[in-house]
Amino acid sequence: MPEALPDAFEPLTRSLPEQIARRLAERIGAGRYAPGERVREERVAAEFAVSRGPVREALRLLEKDGLVTIVPRRGAMITDLSVDEVREIFEIRAVLNGLRDRSVAESDARMHVLPLLQAEVARLAEYARSPARGEAYVETVLQINRLLNRATPNRRLSNYLASLEQQTARYSRLGLSTPERRRQSVQRWQKLVRAIRAGDGEAAERIARERVLESRDAAIRLLTARG
Repeated sequence: MPEALPDAFEPLTRSLPEQIARRLAERIGAGRYAPGERVREERVAAEFAVSRGPVREALRLLEKDGLVTIVPRRGAMITDLSVDEVREIFEIRAVLNGLRDRSVAESDARMHVLPLLQAEVARLAEYARSPARGEAYVETVLQINRLLNRATPNRRLSNYLASLEQQTARYSRLGLSTPERRRQSVQRWQKLVRAIRAGDGEAAERIARERVLESRDAAIRLLTARG
């Protein structure tokens, strides 16, 4: 059965190729497409009940974000995971997440977002205690980041981070793939809750940067071990 587009959570201003690109990016980030795997235009078009034109444009958008490579006569291929890419992307993300979390901690609206943040972080702590809940942990981290993206009063920063999420999702999963890393990660999130509650923007920024760079380093270690 074709997947309906758009859905209730899709912005009305998002074009059809952008909606398809977003769905495909979510699947790539979740590992449903393997590195080097071909994305077949005809299958995607049939799934979403559209012509191949919007699918082709969606794949060009994904190529721009570094998620696929379009190869002549072969079509779109999922890009390989790269140590160089994870270094570059996570260095940028560390700075932007730091600015975001500082702005949230220093904003008048922080007390409105704090109960939601506390509830999500409590869920992380529960998942971190169970080695089998790794996927639930990662999904909750992604949800928390979206929550903070929406909470920052800097709309341009929020848009930048939303775009960057698609490029970092695969590496975030890799960086949180071990129980040890998830236990380390949840401690950072708990510290962030305390910093936001106190209105300590400087601490919130430092914690965010440390959290992202720890994820970067873990992903690099695993990629290097794979050879």
